[in-house]
Amino acid sequence: MSAEAVGDYDVVILGGGSGGYACALRSAQLGLRVALVEKGKLGGTCLHRGCIPTKALLHAAEVADTARDGAQFGVKSTFESIDMAGVHSYKDRVVSRLHKGLQGLVKSGGIDYVEGSGALDGPHTVVVGDRRLTGRNVVLATGSYARSLPGLEIGGRIMTSDEALSIDHVPARVIVLGGGVIGVEFASVFRSFGAEVTIVEALPRLVPAEDEAVSKQLERAFRKRKIAFKTGVRFAGATQSGDVVRVSLESGESIEADLLLVAVGRGPVTEGLGYEAAGITMDRGFVPTDERLRTNVPGVYAVGDIVPGLQLAHRGFGQGIFVAEEIAGLSPAVIEESGIPRVTYCDPEIASVGLTEAEAKDTHGEVEIQEYNLGGNGRSQILGTQGFVKLVRRKDGPVVGVHMIGARMGEQIGEAQLIVNWEAHPEDVAGLVHAHPTQNEALGEAHLALAGKPLHAHA
Repeated sequence: MSAEAVGDYDVVILGGGSGGYACALRSAQLGLRVALVEKGKLGGTCLHRGCIPTKALLHAAEVADTARDGAQFGVKSTFESIDMAGVHSYKDRVVSRLHKGLQGLVKSGGIDYVEGSGALDGPHTVVVGDRRLTGRNVVLATGSYARSLPGLEIGGRIMTSDEALSIDHVPARVIVLGGGVIGVEFASVFRSFGAEVTIVEALPRLVPAEDEAVSKQLERAFRKRKIAFKTGVRFAGATQSGDVVRVSLESGESIEADLLLVAVGRGPVTEGLGYEAAGITMDRGFVPTDERLRTNVPGVYAVGDIVPGLQLAHRGFGQGIFVAEEIAGLSPAVIEESGIPRVTYCDPEIASVGLTEAEAKDTHGEVEIQEYNLGGNGRSQILGTQGFVKLVRRKDGPVVGVHMIGARMGEQIGEAQLIVNWEAHPEDVAGLVHAHPTQNEALGEAHLALAGKPLHAHA
């Protein structure tokens, strides 16, 4: 197959992260000729600098807490110290196994995998070194990078999540700039590893994209864990001197620490890739699409973090599959953004899907709310966790939002997303038998209560 031939491929995909490789694998399954271009490692940010390595750190943090707190369960365990070299060895083994498996899938799928930095040369050609890959369709899946703030240079004791993933010691004091998902996850890790942690968040509450009740519960839990946080305060500047980072706030206050972790979100990787020159409409570096993920240029699609909306690996993964099926003529159902589940893996875990209470009121007007406290759940008492399941229902209609906080709540999001996406009514779920004793049972109890027949909950 000549790489110089026009229309040599049915699909050329620029970027091998969650969205790109999913699109490549599904396209190949559907009999399409596929080229996949990746400048780094197959799997992208999620596998190598995001979801997988950070969750490995969070599991190590959970093990540390379990060892430290064994006595409350009648187990005489002691916590000695964190061996960061050992933690990284464990983390890297997990990543390596998944990376090798993914490489095998791409190779066995008959996909033309091209390593190197690619860019558009016109709407249907991707140039990688001296190769020109021309396709009937092009899918942009170039992902995101860790943002900083204007005037805040990354280096030394000021780092993003990228650098924090390979830190060789546990700092005594950490300031986390940003109280969103990445910020609270790293704050949770560093606290479990023994650091003093302070979060600085410009908005009025932690995890501001979540339901307000979840934010309040997380803040209570973090106070209990002695994780300090300052909300509604804006960052003014940071300086490094010797072993100390000094952070200045617009309020005039300053804080000192051994490390400043910048967790202010992620920006789209689109600059210098020929998108605008190819005629693609851009919006502050992002690539707007229609609901079928088509850009303004025919035959050019975009998926993942470069598309405005939730920046989640599984969103990109789902979008990649969608685009492959769209190109193959299967006319897949449109992915509803509000139906995409969200999980934050701090301690306690946060899991949500659908509309928050405020969003539901804006969208539907009158709504019904039910909070089921985990105090009535047997498994929660065994685990020693606190939290709740909150349901948001359209008045006399289906459940439009599920919001959960507590140990292992991320594992309950599967049923929750089915409830929201299939527009289940509380009575539908209340009639299902949930296994006892499980955390999952809390979902059933919440729906029993919302259906008007609470058992382990107050009416």
